[in-house]
Amino acid sequence: MQEQIKIGNVTLNFKHYSGVDLYSDGAVENDLLDIVKNHKKEEYPEIIEKKASWPILYHLSEQRANIVEWIPMDPNAKVLEVGSGCGAITGMLAKKAAKVVSCDLSRRRSEINAYRNRECGNVTIHVGNFRDVEPDLDKDFDYIFLIGVFEYGQGYIGTDNPYEKFLRMLNRHLKKGGRIVIAIENRLGLKYFAGCSEDHLGTYFKGIEGYTADSVAKTFTRNGLINIFKKCGMNDYHFYYPYPDYKLMTMIHSDSYFPKFGELQDNVRNFDRDRMVLFNEKHAYEDLVKDGMYPDFANSFEVILGPGFDTVYSKYSNDRVDEFKIRTDIAISRSGRKIIKKFPLTEAAREHVYGLRDAYLGLQEKFRGGDFEINDCQIDETEGCAIFSFVNGVPLASLLDQCIDRDDMDAFNALINEYIKRLNYKTDYPVSDYDLIFSNIMVNGPIWTIIDYEWTYGKCIPPKEQVWRALYCYRLEDRKREKFDPKAVYERLGLKEKEIKVLLDEEYAFQKYVTGNRKSLVEIWKDIGRKVIVPKELSKGADAARAADCVQVYFDEGAGYSEDDSIFPEEQYDDNNIIELDILVDSRCKVLRLDPAFAPCMVTVIEAGWNGQSIEDGSADITLKPVNGEWITDDSFMFNTDDPNIEFDLTSSGLSIKEKNHLTVKLLTTMVPKNAADAIINSIDVSQANPEPKEKVGIIKKIGRKIVEKREARYYRDEE
Repeated sequence: MQEQIKIGNVTLNFKHYSGVDLYSDGAVENDLLDIVKNHKKEEYPEIIEKKASWPILYHLSEQRANIVEWIPMDPNAKVLEVGSGCGAITGMLAKKAAKVVSCDLSRRRSEINAYRNRECGNVTIHVGNFRDVEPDLDKDFDYIFLIGVFEYGQGYIGTDNPYEKFLRMLNRHLKKGGRIVIAIENRLGLKYFAGCSEDHLGTYFKGIEGYTADSVAKTFTRNGLINIFKKCGMNDYHFYYPYPDYKLMTMIHSDSYFPKFGELQDNVRNFDRDRMVLFNEKHAYEDLVKDGMYPDFANSFEVILGPGFDTVYSKYSNDRVDEFKIRTDIAISRSGRKIIKKFPLTEAAREHVYGLRDAYLGLQEKFRGGDFEINDCQIDETEGCAIFSFVNGVPLASLLDQCIDRDDMDAFNALINEYIKRLNYKTDYPVSDYDLIFSNIMVNGPIWTIIDYEWTYGKCIPPKEQVWRALYCYRLEDRKREKFDPKAVYERLGLKEKEIKVLLDEEYAFQKYVTGNRKSLVEIWKDIGRKVIVPKELSKGADAARAADCVQVYFDEGAGYSEDDSIFPEEQYDDNNIIELDILVDSRCKVLRLDPAFAPCMVTVIEAGWNGQSIEDGSADITLKPVNGEWITDDSFMFNTDDPNIEFDLTSSGLSIKEKNHLTVKLLTTMVPKNAADAIINSIDVSQANPEPKEKVGIIKKIGRKIVEKREARYYRDEE
């Protein structure tokens, strides 16, 4: 074997390669190698959508690199990356630093890395165990990165104290004033209490209960990591907290800036495995933050060993087209004040960020003499970002939430009325902020400041339309907010049902415009097919487990399924095992999931309709499918699971949607012993049960089932 080869501009060094890859994701790595050899990085998002595979998403998603992209790095920096894998982080480091030296156990993964980043002439990859490679490494690195690697210290290093030895070994290769960066799961991350399995072992609560001596990996608590650092004499450390975790991070907090009330969403999506949901993480986090305990229960850590950074918070909006990909930072200025910075993440987004100064000037002129302040904006050409003051106060959305929590709807309505009054100023002035939602207004006594006006246009948007969107976005984010019924506001503003339908269509179009028609992570998660499992004992309070013939309905409004967004219909099966349901569906619902039972069963769809139109004859354009079952006849499914799911896809552009809709379903459900259900499903000839669309006209006419590729959803939620 040659000791050194080149793939593109990347150098691979095999001096310490044993000839055997000791770590692999299996056959999918062959797919990854084929993809990176034959496709450009710009094509990866489309491939991720089509493949609907967690390993493909994990290794190819550009969001993987968020964990290091935010770090302010001297362009002349020299970087060591330990455990570089398939190169998700390597490419970003190569953009930020002058020289990148990477190490990985696997030849196949290193080849994937090299082909993926072959245009990078500043990257060398050493293939082999770090313990063997280490003596050949330089001793003047500015940064050493261990992203998802430190937990494998025992396998890399061995010995009785592998983690301390690992750090001391790394420290020998760090120049004075350099930094070691570690990203790792928190052993006590809240998601593990709430029902996620341990990442490395796949078992529930293993990290919480404690690892065995032979565990392949070991994560730590915050104090556990600090104890290791102190044993190594490393007392200069700074903790950051990636959310939802370090793998697909969308935001990162620090000890100087904890999450604000309502900022963390309910984290029900788990991409690598199914998960349970034992409680609402969002609500639990809000109380933990209030008590100053977020650092102990954050899902992941990113620790900087060495000098700290001015940045105390970052949020990514890079699930968009290139023209709109940005990062928002909160940093500490030289004078000790917090400031906000917005950076373009692509060259194409520079115009979007620099245009914020014009938006500021336009809104300032519009509301001059009015009751809205506009957070000031300056452009820093040197840093290449827009800079804003940090505004103290409470988001208007949080004030509204507090009114709901204390059941003070008079105060709630007073705030809404105040918002409308302030908004109705110079309504004919040709500048409008399309995104003037409640979370973008900071309230400090009588002073209301618009803090984020990214989507400001040089035209008039009628105030009633801005009010509609503010209420729409507010209610979309949390089910408890539906306690407020906006109909009275709509009536007062003169908003008719037809107008609301047009506004809803415009909102869908706007989201498509921002995302470039790409699928959101929510949709990709659904395509991967992971499930959210709620123990039956918890599914309806603390009474008993659900009966086998109980029915549950979930409403997905763009954030996936959750128990908060589900109901147990009052209708029951009759003596003939038939149930007739009339389900009220909000216009925001994208997919409705109907669980016909809590046991293996055969389900026949007798009738189905949407707003009086029949799904059977195709009048209502709805896709219906058994998620985890099999078609056995033109109108029947067989399920061999205790959690049968039927999905109704409501995203067709041809579907007539009102503010409130009626989905009517008549089902015949027969419980079947699991062994019998298994036998029936195993006996099905898949080619006959699921023939090509041309051969399924009868089924389409009978119950409206469409055997087609899942169409792109109409709604892409911007998870800011």
